[in-house]
Order: sequence, then C-alpha cells, then structure tokens
Amino acid sequence: MRNAYATHTDYAEFKGLIPANPALVPSNVDGMLERKGKFLILEWKRPGEKVSVGQKIMLQALAAKSDFMVIIIYGNTDNETVINSYWLLTPHGVPVKTGVGFESFKQFYRQWYEWADGN
Repeated sequence: MRNAYATHTDYAEFKGLIPANPALVPSNVDGMLERKGKFLILEWKRPGEKVSVGQKIMLQALAAKSDFMVIIIYGNTDNETVINSYWLLTPHGVPVKTGVGFESFKQFYRQWYEWADGN
C-alpha cells in the first residue's frame, strides 16, 4: 500500500476456467506471518472498502483453522502506517473489533508472536 498506484495481479482471464464454478478466481491476502506452525493473516482495506464475497469465504475458512488468526485492518500504508481499526475474524467467521490505531496494533502483533512462540 505504500504505493497507491502499485499494480495488482489481474485474474480476470481465470473467470470461466471452471465450468461448474465460472466465477472462481484466485484471491489474495496482504500479509502472512508464520511462527512455529502458527499463522497470522493480515488483510488491509481502505475505510469503506468491503471484503469481496470470495475473499470473505476464504478468510473465514482460514480463521476456522486452529493455528490461523485472521485480522482485517482498515487503514492504509500510503505515506505512513495508518490503522483506523482492526478486527479479528473468529473461527465462526464473525469479525470482532480488536483495536484502534497503529500503537494498539503493535501491541497485538507482539502478543501474537508470544502466543505463536509458545511463551
């Protein structure tokens, strides 16, 4: 996000490749960390931007896995890191507001690492 004009992979030509599910195209996540088999998935959205239906299904499936934690962050990193709010996706796919601001997220990030590290 540091570069608001950065290109993104366009999967438009994947539409229709699976006749039984013609809308199926790859999705992405904006960040992924792994520590000792535990994963933190980060999905960034600008304020007001919605998670697409397909991406929502994917993120909910990941959140349901015992060693995965999924966070949706509303903000941007265009010039500096701005986090308006961040939400934990529960294993049942329900977003729970977890914090506001980058300073709060830094603490969350450190806590995730300690949990993943087993400390």
